[in-house]
Amino acid sequence: MSGVFGRLGGVFASNAAKLRRAEALILAGDGFAAFKMLVPLAQASLPRAEFLVGRAYLEGNGVPRAVRDGAYWLERAAEHGDAEAPGLLAALHVQGLIGAHASRDDDAAGLAANGASSALFGVADTVAPNYDQALVWARRAAAAGTADGQALLAYILTAGPEEMRDAEEAERLYRLSAEAQCPQGCLGYGLALLRKNDPALNSEAFRWIGLAAAANLATGFYLLGVMTQEGRGVEADLAAAVGHYREAAVRNLRAAQGRYGLALLEGKGVAKDVQEGESWLRRAALQGDVDAAALVGDLYSRGGDLPPNHAEAAMWYRRAAEGGHRAAARALGLMHLNGLGTPRDPEEAARWFRLSAEAGDTASRYDLASLVLAHEAAPAEATRTREWFEQEAAGGDLVGAYNYGICLAEGVGVARDEAQALVWLRRAAEGVVNARYWYGRLLAEGRGTTADPVEARKWISQAADAGMLEALVAMAEFLVNGVGGEKDHPRALELFERAAQAGHVGAMFAVGAMLGGGHDVPWDRPAAQAWFRKAAERGHAYAQLMLGRYLARGLTEAANVDEARFWFTQALGNGLGEAEGDLAALPQADQPAPAGLNAG
Repeated sequence: MSGVFGRLGGVFASNAAKLRRAEALILAGDGFAAFKMLVPLAQASLPRAEFLVGRAYLEGNGVPRAVRDGAYWLERAAEHGDAEAPGLLAALHVQGLIGAHASRDDDAAGLAANGASSALFGVADTVAPNYDQALVWARRAAAAGTADGQALLAYILTAGPEEMRDAEEAERLYRLSAEAQCPQGCLGYGLALLRKNDPALNSEAFRWIGLAAAANLATGFYLLGVMTQEGRGVEADLAAAVGHYREAAVRNLRAAQGRYGLALLEGKGVAKDVQEGESWLRRAALQGDVDAAALVGDLYSRGGDLPPNHAEAAMWYRRAAEGGHRAAARALGLMHLNGLGTPRDPEEAARWFRLSAEAGDTASRYDLASLVLAHEAAPAEATRTREWFEQEAAGGDLVGAYNYGICLAEGVGVARDEAQALVWLRRAAEGVVNARYWYGRLLAEGRGTTADPVEARKWISQAADAGMLEALVAMAEFLVNGVGGEKDHPRALELFERAAQAGHVGAMFAVGAMLGGGHDVPWDRPAAQAWFRKAAERGHAYAQLMLGRYLARGLTEAANVDEARFWFTQALGNGLGEAEGDLAALPQADQPAPAGLNAG
């Protein structure tokens, strides 16, 4: 018998030596040779060899990465008593890397290389975690007394499903792990202290988190930055906070890259460097930080320190919008609407406005409503828009009542019902200027009721007094024609001029028409021609016709037949048929003007 035990002892001694040799090869960077030596040892059920083979598969060290194979060998190692395997298996389950997500080899490699729990306190995002299996393995790791296992179990008891959570037990485990100098335990215990929201504990939390940072945990640096910026547990110091963010950023922590990039962009706590800031924001965005992606989009959209690049802006806005950033979704919708950095596509614009609106952006609802009213959105968008506004109106919101009234008046997403439109617009008119204009307009036109120009004039006058452009123009027309009251041409001209100065093209034409004669205001043909030109340059067909006539007849200056021809042609191209006669009356380009053309 002694011979048998002697031979077995020799085998064990030989295997132990081979195992030590394999581990030395791993440290020396020769993963291929190490793996070749480890496989027969693992097949002989040596727990440490099984663990190392499993980790090699996860890291792709000496063998192609394969999470399933790695998990298989880790499970064998755990069943045979290896202390490290349960913790790594638990981490794989928490990260969702076993089973349906076994192909996520890069994340698995990070777990294997950095330890069982390090990625849980770093940059990795959990995907379809299996907390039930993770809990089983984490309990085994913690029971074995490993500090990593204790930290991992505490993490599951803190961040797992509600029914698994046990904050008190998690804090106890974090403390045990921290006292054993486990960086993840230090970080977790510091976070546990912060969650108590007790200012007296902030200094102690800062100390433990500082130990995690000293062990190069990126999240430790990031939290030091947050605490230093806010003055929690340490005197507030923005420059020091930015320094912590930088340390976390260079360690590839997404949130820190975003904060450090923003600090550089704004020059807060660090010298301003827009290009370097953009670079860090871009890194964060590429890792999925939607706020950073939106900021990069803003940089390229608005220009300034960096040259504007609308195509680049659209790309970053899309990345942010697809991640649920509502402001970026609206910005992308506006780019599609205006053809900036992307072909003009109103229906695509409407889609992004809707997504932004559904995420809570009120302005996007109005953007979408404008497209719907202009018949540039898909029919389904009209129904959604009307439903939003109807709900708001029913809830007592006056702006919602106004918009719902417009939907009823114009038949947007619902059968036209002008009588009901009047009801909602009258309700909204108590607090919404635009509703006063629309209510007056429907009364003036007799839509949904008998026409009442006197009452219409009263409501439109109120909207005009509040400065609404369309109301200014409508009220001026009432004053010109004496609708609902007395004529007052001087007052009408004043209102038209206010609207024209604010950019209303129709008002520009109206000012020209009043100053050109035939109204109870002094004539001023040079000023009339100037206003006709302003409106003509903005595409107003009648202004183009009148400008052509002024130029052809030389009403304010020497006749200019060539320019008159140009404006008559523009008016005709805009559908104004009467310009055809004016155009025909002009002399040919090589003929003198007929006598009396300039007579006025």
